[in-house]
Amino acid sequence: MVDAVTTTEAVSRTNASRTSLVSNFETFLSLLTAQLKNQDPLSPLDSNEFTAQLTQMTGVEQQLLTNDLLTSLLEAQQGGGLTGATSYIGKDATAAWNATRLQDGEANWSYELATSAGSVELQVLDSSGRVVWTGPAPERGEGTHDFVWDGKTTAGGQLQDGGVYTLKIVAKNGAATVDSQVLTRGRVTGVELYDGQPYLTIGSSIVPINAVIGVAAPTTASQTPADTPEDQSLMASIASALNPLKLLS
Repeated sequence: MVDAVTTTEAVSRTNASRTSLVSNFETFLSLLTAQLKNQDPLSPLDSNEFTAQLTQMTGVEQQLLTNDLLTSLLEAQQGGGLTGATSYIGKDATAAWNATRLQDGEANWSYELATSAGSVELQVLDSSGRVVWTGPAPERGEGTHDFVWDGKTTAGGQLQDGGVYTLKIVAKNGAATVDSQVLTRGRVTGVELYDGQPYLTIGSSIVPINAVIGVAAPTTASQTPADTPEDQSLMASIASALNPLKLLS
C-alpha cells in the first residue's frame, strides 16, 4: 500500500533534497577547480571529458531550480486548499468519520446499514481504544440512523466532557456480517489546517476534508419534509436506492 504524502511532508522532502543537491553541487565545483589547477600542462584535461563534466554541473543546477519551483507550487497549493475548504462553511456535510468529542454530556454519531440486521451492537471507545460503553442500537433497519450517547459508561459512571471517542458497529444477520459504516453529520462551522491538510469542524468533530462524502445546502424554513404517506414512501424509496452500502452487498 502506498502511503499518502501531505503537502507539508512533500515540502519537507523537497527542501531536504535541495540541501543534498547544494552540497553535491559545491563538492563538484571544488573537485573540478582542483582538477583544473593540478592538471599536467603536457597532458591537459580532455575537452570531451571537460564538456561532460560541465554538462553534469548544469544538470545539477537545473535540478536545484526545479526543486525551488516545486516548493513554491506546493506552498501555493497548501494555501489554496484552505481557501477552497472555506466554501463548505455553512453547509450541511456528511463524512465517513467515527471520532467526536464528548461535549455538554453527549456525543453524536450516525450509522448506516446496508440492509436490515437481526442484531446491531454499538460500542463507544475512548482514545486508547478501550470500550467504555456497549449496547443495542436504537434502529436495526436499512439506511441511516442517528445515535446520541449520554457520556455514561456501561457501568453507569459519567465521563467528563472533552474526551474524544469513536463509535464501532457490530451488525449481523445470524452469523453473517451486515455491511455498515459510522457517519458524522451536521453543519460545517469552521476550517482548520493540520499538517498542510484542511479539516472541517462539524458539530463536535474535526473531520479531514477527504472524509466528506456528501454536502448539501442548509435546509430553510420554506423547505419542509414530506407530509403525506405517499411522499414519505417516495422519499424512503429514493433514499434506499441511493444507499451507497448497497454496492457492498
